[in-house]
Amino acid sequence: MKLIQGTGLALAALSTVASAGVDCSTLPATVVNVSSDISVATTWTADNQYNLTTQIFVLPGASLTIEAGTVIASAATVNGAGSLAVTRGAQIFVQGTADCPVIMTSTNDTATWVGGDPKTGTWREAASEWGNLTVMGSDFISENATTGNTSTCGNNTALMEGLIDDGSGRNVYGGTDANDDSGSIEYLSLRYGGRVIGLADELNGLSLGGIGSGTTINHIEVMNNVDDGIEIWGGSVDIDHFSIWNIGDDSLDLDQGYRGRMQFGLIVQGYSQPANQGSGVGDNAIEMDGAEAPDWQPVTTSVAYNLTVIGQPFDGDFLTDYKDNCRMQFRNAIFMDGGDDVIHDGGGYGPVLDFASTFSTDWNSVPPSANDCPPGFYTAQFSGKLSEISDSVLFNNADYGTFNAVNMGGNNVVEPASSPITAITRATPTLVGPQNKIMARVLTLDPRPAGDAVTSFASAPANGFFVPANYRGAFEPNTVNTWLGRWTSSFAFGFTADSGANTGTAYCFGDGTGSTCPCSANGNAGEGCLNTTGTNGATLVGTGNASISNDTFGFQVSGVPGSKPGLILRGINQIAGGSGNPAGDGLLCAGGQSARSRVQVTSGGSTTYTEFDTGLSFGGASYGAGVTANYQFWYRDPSNTCSGAGFNFTNGWTVTWGN
Repeated sequence: MKLIQGTGLALAALSTVASAGVDCSTLPATVVNVSSDISVATTWTADNQYNLTTQIFVLPGASLTIEAGTVIASAATVNGAGSLAVTRGAQIFVQGTADCPVIMTSTNDTATWVGGDPKTGTWREAASEWGNLTVMGSDFISENATTGNTSTCGNNTALMEGLIDDGSGRNVYGGTDANDDSGSIEYLSLRYGGRVIGLADELNGLSLGGIGSGTTINHIEVMNNVDDGIEIWGGSVDIDHFSIWNIGDDSLDLDQGYRGRMQFGLIVQGYSQPANQGSGVGDNAIEMDGAEAPDWQPVTTSVAYNLTVIGQPFDGDFLTDYKDNCRMQFRNAIFMDGGDDVIHDGGGYGPVLDFASTFSTDWNSVPPSANDCPPGFYTAQFSGKLSEISDSVLFNNADYGTFNAVNMGGNNVVEPASSPITAITRATPTLVGPQNKIMARVLTLDPRPAGDAVTSFASAPANGFFVPANYRGAFEPNTVNTWLGRWTSSFAFGFTADSGANTGTAYCFGDGTGSTCPCSANGNAGEGCLNTTGTNGATLVGTGNASISNDTFGFQVSGVPGSKPGLILRGINQIAGGSGNPAGDGLLCAGGQSARSRVQVTSGGSTTYTEFDTGLSFGGASYGAGVTANYQFWYRDPSNTCSGAGFNFTNGWTVTWGN
């Protein structure tokens, strides 16, 4: 840990820095029961916790906005099968952030959060504790079971699985609007879902039907769902930065002519509950159906860059399963630890191209049945073959299925000498469910690329969606930051470390009015409060990454009046709060088991201090992962106008040290 040179940071700027790290989802929350459909523009706020008491629909013409940090926690009771569905003509705006995600889960999950903090919690062998999020749009789909649908690119519609058909049309998706805008979903964590109301169909974590290119979806996590993690029926929505763990069926499932693009995805096969494969024990990592019938339009035609796909090495099913004339390209990916085929021919290729031919046919080969589709209908692919796995690393897989590496595509690395990811640990293999499937659940994962995955032969083009990333897998090499960060349940459950910038948050401010804080009032010289000389108090801001394995954490002190020395104080595992007036006119907020830094900070003017490095031992006590430390900067008042020492303190800073 280091104290870095101050830069004269204004007091007002501390609010901005602090808010960037504030965990707004720990705000005091009032439980609000939601029992009626949403028919007007509605906003859910972070100061409430929303309990979905039944299947809730956002109706046509309405919108639902969910603020950053909002928790939707449905009661996990027999009659508490809450679920949320957005109809065609409605919109949803999930406004999560990396610091304040939106979380949809069950009350059984929130009961494990320490102090109500969603960045904590305990993984459980459980699923189906609430429903899911379903979004239905008006983009093209291919579905041959609905009366009136056609085999060409027409106005095809379908009923969404898992939703009760009451004849109102509210569970219908599909249409002819390729630019369908169903809203935006960003930084959303979906946990322990899959419960169904009234039907035998199980719900996916996130169900997307006919969602068009006008919709924005990124930073999505699905943990412990009973059915598929993310399932997409048709449409052309692009998706980036998604994480899918411990799913009870297929982790990612594409159907009915999906034509969007994907980049930066993590899939970790496992199980959510002890049940049959497909209802609690994971099936395929990625399952892809081209169309409900192989000669119908549209047909799934897509490309995915930078995926990390981690299978189950004993009883895991296929890593990719191609069906029904699907055309899918995987580039710059990692496929590892598969217990069965890397590529599987799922059949259903019928009168069009057979399965093998899609791996040798150029990407721009369009079947005659697509003549009725709008111009520029298939835009996801732009080079190569219709189907391929190329420029990827394939490691520790039981079988490669129909093709060897040459037939899959070009520039693959097969069975490299070392793992293509930084680290992985698994639980002892266990028999799970009535079928006694052997599962070795992933306990910890550092998915950053290693070995042959660090550099790829080529990378995605900069085309408005794709980001050029010259490596294989979903995560950037040679950095402590990954996009998983602290917003995911994989972090909360300890599966992934805090490899993001764990800077902590500010607390213990002044009265916010800018008034003086006289000695007699135990004045706090933190933000928004003047010190005893009538000048603004100093400020403390944490920077870098508080990580035991890669410590770059430090502090920036600004606005110290005069040329006086100071010290960093630290309290271990203390509640962030004031503790009286132990040192002159200041308020010691980092109290408890206080210790000072081993090196005194010497003065170099009003805002500049000598850099020091205490390593991981602060005041004679060593840190460990999970330790919460509270810090504060103590400095002498430039003129001892009060009786006693006349000391002042900055605001406090709290941080929980990562691995």
